[in-house]
Amino acid sequence: MARPVLPGGPRFAVVGNPENRRVSLFADAVRAAGLPGPRVVAWTDVLRGRGADFAPDEIVRIDSPGENPEVDRMLRDAPEPTRVEGSARWYSGFTAALRTLRGGIRLDDPGDLAVLFDKRACHAVLDAAGVPVPASPTSGSGGAPVRGWDDVRTLMREHRMPRLFVKPAHGSSASGVLAVETGGGGRIRATTSVELAADGGLHNSLRVRRYDSERDIAVIVDALAPDGLHLERWVPKASQQGRAADLRVVVVAGRATHAVVRTSRTPLTNLHLGGSRGDLAAAREAVAAGARWSDVLEVCERAASCFPRTLCVGVDLLPAVGWRRAFVGEVNAFGDLLPRLTGLPGSGAEGQDTYAAQVAAALRAAARPGPLHPYRTGTPHV
Repeated sequence: MARPVLPGGPRFAVVGNPENRRVSLFADAVRAAGLPGPRVVAWTDVLRGRGADFAPDEIVRIDSPGENPEVDRMLRDAPEPTRVEGSARWYSGFTAALRTLRGGIRLDDPGDLAVLFDKRACHAVLDAAGVPVPASPTSGSGGAPVRGWDDVRTLMREHRMPRLFVKPAHGSSASGVLAVETGGGGRIRATTSVELAADGGLHNSLRVRRYDSERDIAVIVDALAPDGLHLERWVPKASQQGRAADLRVVVVAGRATHAVVRTSRTPLTNLHLGGSRGDLAAAREAVAAGARWSDVLEVCERAASCFPRTLCVGVDLLPAVGWRRAFVGEVNAFGDLLPRLTGLPGSGAEGQDTYAAQVAAALRAAARPGPLHPYRTGTPHV
């Protein structure tokens, strides 16, 4: 049951796609806190009307512009919504749109979002802060350029990376990602959700497939390269019940509040690509055999602390074989879509989903004098 509406209380607004469940879930959390539902500003209106204005006391959440074909067309100008190409244009349009949002109290910083949606820049920021990340020759502004498959082959050889991930620099949801592995006798394989059409176009697919022809892999990489590519060494992951396993950990206001294990028979564990939720209790037990669960969460909090002006991020944590070490594979600006998942014990978000935890954190910060940011990190865990 929603609490009674508090007269004169804080006001929320959200920039998003009104039909999207992300917006609906956040609005439900705001109302459950006893406040009026947030004012929803549609991405289509922002893009058509050159921005939006917010009152000085409005608490503004920026939500994902994804899953809306019209918004995608406006940002990417792609001929079909399933096309993979055009992520650089999307990034340029998205970051430009962020600059047209005026006023309000922001829960998501435009500068942070610009880094989070550039994997090369994000990797460099994490690495400089001492966050464990997979080795990368393309990290940061001084990283090696990748103009096509020939450059990938050269970097694989120079950096002794027979297995690596090739990622669009501005991609999300594993769109365009290839897990590439080589073997003796010139064997090569790429695992990806990219469907290579007969006309050479690349399409997102919900079916993970494998390419064993270097020619096909080169065609895909050459088509993606103009948008920018990021290369990372393939970290052999821990497993759970014979499936590759990693974790998505949501960090809210500097605190790791929610976690889910993702498992898959392929190197891509994304749930929308056929990955499954694993057993978190079993993962904690596996970690405890050689490390501390609090240390695992602390790695995620350190990654989030690199973006102190953004309330919430989702950290993809890659536990190495044996669960004794972990690396941060991604930090996601919109990584909180984990419906019905409640908070970790001792996190302060017990019984709350990811959206309720963010609303509560924003309200706590709003009740204190001074700005909402920065958020404190490093709170001890049970």
